[in-house]
Amino acid sequence: MNHGYPGPRGVVPPVGAPTQRLNELLDQVRAEFESEAQRSVEYESTITRHIQEIEMIRGKVYALEQQHVQIKAKYEDEIARLQRELEARGGPSQNSQHHGPSQPQPPSIGHGPSNLFGGIMAGNNQGGPGLVPPPQEPQQPGGLPPHLAGPQGPPGLNPAPGPPQHFGGYQQGPSAVNGYGQPPQPTASPGGKRPGPGGPGPRGPPGPATPQQNSAAPYPGSPQVPRPTPPPHQHSALMAPNQVPLSQSNILADLDIESLPDNLKKEGTDWFAVFNPRARRVLDVELIHNLPHQSVVCCVRFSLDGRFVATGCNRSAQIFDVETGSPVAHLQDGSLSEDGDLYIRSVCFSPNGAYLATGAEDKVIRVWDIASRQIKHQFTGHEQDIYSLDFARNGRIIASGSGDRSVRLWDLETNQQVLNLSIEDGVTTVAISPDNRFVAAGSLDKSVRVWDVLTGNLVVRLEGEHGHKDSVYSVAFAPSGDRLVSGSLDKTIKMWELTTPSRMVPGAAPTGKCIRTFEGHKDFVLSVALTPHGDWVLSGSKDRGVQFWDPHTGVAQLMLQGHKNSVISVAPSPAGGIFATGSGDMRARIWRFERYTGP
Repeated sequence: MNHGYPGPRGVVPPVGAPTQRLNELLDQVRAEFESEAQRSVEYESTITRHIQEIEMIRGKVYALEQQHVQIKAKYEDEIARLQRELEARGGPSQNSQHHGPSQPQPPSIGHGPSNLFGGIMAGNNQGGPGLVPPPQEPQQPGGLPPHLAGPQGPPGLNPAPGPPQHFGGYQQGPSAVNGYGQPPQPTASPGGKRPGPGGPGPRGPPGPATPQQNSAAPYPGSPQVPRPTPPPHQHSALMAPNQVPLSQSNILADLDIESLPDNLKKEGTDWFAVFNPRARRVLDVELIHNLPHQSVVCCVRFSLDGRFVATGCNRSAQIFDVETGSPVAHLQDGSLSEDGDLYIRSVCFSPNGAYLATGAEDKVIRVWDIASRQIKHQFTGHEQDIYSLDFARNGRIIASGSGDRSVRLWDLETNQQVLNLSIEDGVTTVAISPDNRFVAAGSLDKSVRVWDVLTGNLVVRLEGEHGHKDSVYSVAFAPSGDRLVSGSLDKTIKMWELTTPSRMVPGAAPTGKCIRTFEGHKDFVLSVALTPHGDWVLSGSKDRGVQFWDPHTGVAQLMLQGHKNSVISVAPSPAGGIFATGSGDMRARIWRFERYTGP
């Protein structure tokens, strides 16, 4: 009987059938694997081919774009040339459709989310702060160089969400204009006066809103800088000085460049300068470096030795070598969120050149160690955006001005705020005197104030009958310290003489008076400065022009046109012979000026 034994002892059952089946299964798996591997190779080949096709298409599109850019630039240059020729022959100018003044009356400042620079940056289609936009003017040819041009309109500043702000800006109409957003505006009170001071809230006093990176306003034709053929009785550029009022003789933007003799004009590839025919030409000027940025350039400033220039733009400050134009440092706070814009409104080197202070929309002053690219000091306390900074010559004190209606002094050695000077309106600009004794500030309330740094006492307030008629956006001390200049939305520059009593004369009253008014800009004066020895007053304006003025006579020496949007900042090199400009056209430029040696 079989009890389940497989067979005789030592005999293995046959296994041929199961082994053959296993081999068949393995062969099937191997075949499927090889098939899938082949499909994978074919798929990768297809993907590679598609990528190559996409790259080829991208290359063709890029080539077409470059071709389009070149054709567009040629057309724009030709249209601009024809426009100048038409105006030179007495044809209609670009402002010919205007039946009133080309600029609105000096704006009133109102609370709300409007801004300081919005509209100042723009060429046309912009009204003043608290005013509706003026009638639209026809669009003109031109714009940014193609590689910087964007798809939208002229660069302006959209109000950014965030903490309360304090500067009045340009109000838009019911709809966006040229790519600008338009925030709601409060209704101005009778007489253009703004409501009383308000505390912090969801949207506080208006402030400079965030510059928006759009394409620039057109160039060279500008509604702020018309060059129509003068009427017959004014056509001669060589009228005797005593036949023309000084203010009229300084409006160099009205000169017809085509009819000027060669010794009264100079032209570069994308810039030109005209020299006052009613003054002896003693200066020459030329462009050294063109420094493109990725956003509006809000400020420019030189190191004390003149070797470097710093610029402030969106989210970063940059430092360039003046001689070569090469970037040497990019300073950006990596701890901040990348969301939204954060414009650097002011930059300032320490006297020893080791540090750069920056003031921004986030209400923070950062002092950077340039060598390490690290933040050495960080000052907080301002309640609104910071619009202006200045380093004292002693290298220890920094002055700051903010939309929170205060000027504050900060001590780098103790890392503390040492002075808080409050006024009735937003502070747009600050400057410390060369001897470190005084700090001056310009304000939206049309006045310039000067305080004693040690005591915090108000030394003098410069305003009144001979003062500015609108907000002051820029102040600068003369090298001697006993004078300062200010630039305003009233389109003028004023020179003030300061008589500050010695500390040895107790009870003596300080005085200040306007000794000269410089008139000639066609639009808001946004920045002023004096050259290192006080030889020239330098100014930048919304009219896109830069002008040199004789401080002793008030006569304009030259007007420089090169930027394609508002000149927001001008700065002379302390080493002399060089100056820089920053603009809404997303460029900074470095220029040379020297004594004219021509005929």
